[in-house]
Amino acid sequence: MTDLDGRRFRNAAYGEQAPVALYRQDGDLLWADFEGGDVRRGALSGRRLPDGTLEFAYSMVMASGDIIAGRCHSTVEVGPDGRATLHETWERYGPHADTGVSTLVEV
Repeated sequence: MTDLDGRRFRNAAYGEQAPVALYRQDGDLLWADFEGGDVRRGALSGRRLPDGTLEFAYSMVMASGDIIAGRCHSTVEVGPDGRATLHETWERYGPHADTGVSTLVEV
């Protein structure tokens, strides 16, 4: 299993404008902070499951002042160059309720 500690990711769909997340990992414990683009501040906390997938909760304060919270399940794929890609299935709660999929690439 690839250790994600110290790796940085951004949403591939938004390119250079996407927030950058710095992932930290200690055993199965996983967390990250992110900001940039229209995200003033974001954080996630979760864990890496025995099968290598990730599950976590996240929250974001947007530039608009909106607060978004949700959960995510991700699979990790490592390319031939050693860079990781995260394939995410997410769900948001509350006034911004939605579901979707995203791809985060290591930068």
